Amino acid sequence: MTETTSAGNAAVIEADVREGTYGAKVAKIEPGGAEYIPLSERHGKPHQQFWTWVSPNMEFATIFVGIIGVWFFGQSFWMAALAIVLGTALGSVSMGFLAARGPLFGVPQMVLSRLGFGFLGNILPAGINALVAGVGWFAVNSVSGAFALNALLGWNDKLCLLIIVVVQLAVAFFGHNLVHAFERIAFPVLVIIFIIASVVIVGKAHPSAVHETGGLGGWLVTLGAAFGYAAGWNPYASDYTRYLPKDTNRKAAGLWAALGVFVSCVVLEVIGAAAATVTSIDKFADNPTAGFVSHLPTGIADATLLAIALGAICANALNVYSGSMSFLALGVKLPLTLRRAIVALVFGVAGFFVALSGLSDAGVKYNNFLLVIAYWIGPWLGVFFADQWLRRGKQVDGLLFDRKHNPWAGAVAMAVSAALSIYLFANQTGSPGYVGVIPKHVASFGDLTFEVGFLLAALLYALFFRLQGQGNVQEVLEIPGEAAEPATA
Repeated sequence: MTETTSAGNAAVIEADVREGTYGAKVAKIEPGGAEYIPLSERHGKPHQQFWTWVSPNMEFATIFVGIIGVWFFGQSFWMAALAIVLGTALGSVSMGFLAARGPLFGVPQMVLSRLGFGFLGNILPAGINALVAGVGWFAVNSVSGAFALNALLGWNDKLCLLIIVVVQLAVAFFGHNLVHAFERIAFPVLVIIFIIASVVIVGKAHPSAVHETGGLGGWLVTLGAAFGYAAGWNPYASDYTRYLPKDTNRKAAGLWAALGVFVSCVVLEVIGAAAATVTSIDKFADNPTAGFVSHLPTGIADATLLAIALGAICANALNVYSGSMSFLALGVKLPLTLRRAIVALVFGVAGFFVALSGLSDAGVKYNNFLLVIAYWIGPWLGVFFADQWLRRGKQVDGLLFDRKHNPWAGAVAMAVSAALSIYLFANQTGSPGYVGVIPKHVASFGDLTFEVGFLLAALLYALFFRLQGQGNVQEVLEIPGEAAEPATA
């Protein structure tokens, strides 16, 4: 990229533009990586975001969020449901705001993160998300799908895992358009099957049979897990809206994305909490998926297991794709047209081996994983939204590709707030779960890590932003072959 002369106080930075032609072709490998999407390649409608975010949540990893609230944190059905609704709402609102920025800037979410973190500082959130999405979430959902196939077919769980992984990688390898098409095709199948299963489960559930024993502390941990699951999609948000035309109604794009996450997560997690009221943890701890379908008639149970496996594939198509986007957002230069597809394969293989280790003791590991998601996303969101507010009205799109844009405020605010909030407030279970200073002395305190991390990061960033004198920094992105239309924060 080259810096050139510009009118006014804003410098002009030449964009890294995604090479090749792609358009709306589905059966074609997406070229390039995390570069700007030119206007000639834009396509799609805002409402398509709904099924893009419903389908990947139609799986057992979502259901299990509701189950762990009752099984592990001693919540009654109604208290678990309240934590689910509030935690999911927080993660969905932020999802909507982030997704709305995709059509305007035309870049993946972790490239947008450079606005507040700078080119080098963004290595912190983008690097974390590359590992969490491309390896961590991939492993979690692969285990979910493998459990479903194992319960349905009785095959060896490692063979079931391999089958799930191969199909997921095939979808993610082709890229953006096939991912969207796969979610759209799976959407009606998944929704119909899960509606039928949910009706049966609700009919057999006994919400009043389980009494709360975990108190406020257990409720706060459940809230954190629900937020962690919904907010786990936040670092992917603009990955799937960046191809929308620039004149797209951005509020509509954000609303459909937020609704897709909120509706699917709340419905299935509440159903999971209902199922936990009639399912024994002692009997189904090794395969909670089998426990969930044990109350369903055979035909519906088999269809539900297939849907759970399909939902896991839908989720991991996004996880592998966005994991590769985050890795490339680090600024890695691979001299290959297929750089994104190749990175996706590498993450998928790594995720497979991590998933192998997660086939045992899945419940405790999953809960701690959800909390870890919340621990880092809370501070990242605090920096991101504080930066957006502080730069409001400024021309900022040039900062996305300016390698000289390296403020320290974002990375320091995120690192300090994450470390301090985890040290003081984390409250994980099992081994090697970490319990912070405050919950260690007050067992009923719960877990306030993501709430404290978000607020502290936002406050620290606002302070550091002014100390660093970033308030007047403006840069415009120059797109070769396109008329200049500066984007503002």
